[in-house]
Amino acid sequence: MYAIEFHTKIKNGVIEVPKDYWERLRREIGDEQVRVILLTSERSGTSGAEMERDFIEQLLTNPLRIPDFTPLNRDETHERS
Repeated sequence: MYAIEFHTKIKNGVIEVPKDYWERLRREIGDEQVRVILLTSERSGTSGAEMERDFIEQLLTNPLRIPDFTPLNRDETHERS
């Protein structure tokens, strides 16, 4: 799997892939399905609670992978400062 990143506008629900990538996509993927992830620069009209819920949902779907991470044990979780 590889990623292609480009900037474009969505027109009538259609995302246009730049011509520079057409041949590579045809050669590498053909008619296979692809996964598309849309990132926007800002989320106007979305409340902070909605953004927080979306962020948590995103983390649950795609958890961060941190090398040498050790989760807290039960006592550490309930420890008070």
